[in-house]
Amino acid sequence: MKITRIEQFITAVPHIPQIQKSRPTDYQERPIPIIKVHTDEGIVGLGEGGRGERCEGLEAQWVGLDPLKVNLTTMGGVMAMALYDLVGKALGLPAHKLMGAKHWEKVPVGYWSPPLEPEEFAQMAEMGARQGFKTHKLKARPWNIVRTVELMTAAAGPDYSIIVDPNFTFGDLRTSLKLAAQLEKYNIRAFEDPFQYLPGWHQYRDFRRHSAIPLAPHLGEARQVMSAIRAEAADCFNLGGSVEQMLISAGMAEAAGLPVWLQVVGLGLGISGAYGTHVHAVVRNATIPSDCLHFTRENDLIGGALAPKDGLVTVPDAPGLGVELEMAAVAKYRVG
Repeated sequence: MKITRIEQFITAVPHIPQIQKSRPTDYQERPIPIIKVHTDEGIVGLGEGGRGERCEGLEAQWVGLDPLKVNLTTMGGVMAMALYDLVGKALGLPAHKLMGAKHWEKVPVGYWSPPLEPEEFAQMAEMGARQGFKTHKLKARPWNIVRTVELMTAAAGPDYSIIVDPNFTFGDLRTSLKLAAQLEKYNIRAFEDPFQYLPGWHQYRDFRRHSAIPLAPHLGEARQVMSAIRAEAADCFNLGGSVEQMLISAGMAEAAGLPVWLQVVGLGLGISGAYGTHVHAVVRNATIPSDCLHFTRENDLIGGALAPKDGLVTVPDAPGLGVELEMAAVAKYRVG
């Protein structure tokens, strides 16, 4: 089998209204590329790039190569998705069979909010709970996170758990502990990256010694995962990277008795959602809902095939990624 050509479609798909109003032009400024990788045997693989990514030069790199001879687990990005889809179709196997042992028939995903006002967070939490989500990750800021969690809990109930992701904006250990003390009475699933942890982990270790709220570094390298474990600086991890990197890092966390969640994809569309679902299926300790957020767009370009139900996405068992691209939807949202 040989790759013969690669098509690219640049798409701009708005988010659902609750997210769109906070970032009204982001989908236009950072459109998402979709690719089709064609072969001489008529098999086509689907891939999805990141927001704002351009996929020029792929044909020069890949045309003429045999996809069956590529080491898929070390790859990431748009071509990894396309080749897992293509090779899976060629062999009659779902993508997760090419990644490792399947541990999940359905994988948990969380609801998600960008930075909003507390009342807006509460409205989204009510929507998420009504749709059956059990966990809600939000982009937090120190000046309104306590009020935000208070209102979200009132709107969605005490069983609705919250992952607080400040992107380091809590600033330092003292501020993070002060906020944690005010939030400990609520159902906080984790603090993700409240403040900077490198070059050393001692302040994350100190946070854990003084707060009951679980602490989750967001990491993509196995060496960092190991160093955090050795320093007793984490209760769980948010992991990214290739399939190989993911399995190594998750295995380290599992050996330490720690759960993980995955962010191999994020605010994407249905193809990346399918890829993220297959990766999740082979990570045994990925018990925390993932950041696989294809359902946050007004159209996922795959006809809603992987829409979450009660916070769970069913892992496809059809060959490849197990989804089809709706070309009518691509035409509607295509910008290049």
